[in-house]
Amino acid sequence: MKIVISADSTCDLSKELKEKYNVQIMPLFVSLGEDNRVDGVNIEPDDIYEYYEKTKKLPKSAARSEMDYYEFFKKFTDEGASVIHFNLSDSMSVTHGNAVKASKQLPNVYVVDTMSLSTGMALLIIYAAELVEKGLSAPEIVEKVTKRVPYVQASFVVNTLEFLYKGGRCSSVAYLGANVLGIKPSIEVRDGAMGVGKKYIGRFSRCLKKYVDDIFEKYDNPDKRRCFVTHTKTDPELVNQVIEMVKSRGIFDEVLETTAGCTITTHCGESTLGVLFINDGGAN
Repeated sequence: MKIVISADSTCDLSKELKEKYNVQIMPLFVSLGEDNRVDGVNIEPDDIYEYYEKTKKLPKSAARSEMDYYEFFKKFTDEGASVIHFNLSDSMSVTHGNAVKASKQLPNVYVVDTMSLSTGMALLIIYAAELVEKGLSAPEIVEKVTKRVPYVQASFVVNTLEFLYKGGRCSSVAYLGANVLGIKPSIEVRDGAMGVGKKYIGRFSRCLKKYVDDIFEKYDNPDKRRCFVTHTKTDPELVNQVIEMVKSRGIFDEVLETTAGCTITTHCGESTLGVLFINDGGAN
């Protein structure tokens, strides 16, 4: 039976990677005031920066409905395919719950709560696509992927708290203090939710170097197959420096650079960068 791998647009896979691994995308909604858009279809991160610059307001994201998912999955099941769908963490959005409800109305649809976001999701998606190529059944793939979910290391360093503050995710005191002291916090995904990790002080380039060192000290059993360096709009020179830092460790077969989509951009703003990998030694 043919297996279709699908995911929400929050997975931040590049166009090239979506095509390479044949991943079908369910785009979420993003609203710029009264102007409702579809993530990755008629809105990109640059539109968010432009909207914020003009209005000083952040866009709002919205999940797809149960009916949306039903229709999305049904296109594939009507063709006799099984579907394995990957969602943004259930703790962050009702998206997963709606997808699960829809899946129960159709045969051979499996919905995975990645308990992550961005390319933390993408790591699991690519792993699943590789298992499809190996000829495993959909239930076998879901079982293997689910076992790896707790080991996804997803974190980012935020250069400015402006978007987090505007979005109500940090207090005015924390925002003011961070600006005065030059604090660049790391945001870590733990048990499916975003939380504050280490707080770095100083120039962003210096903070990123310390962040990379800390990540590999804390998570010392990475799957050597791949790592993502994912960022919002960031100085290309800084991005390249981080990529070279990661490559110089000689751990990964491939280091993939991706630009974060509308979800991460809305939460964190410009100059947010993360190094993401699965920290389970490369489970099969």
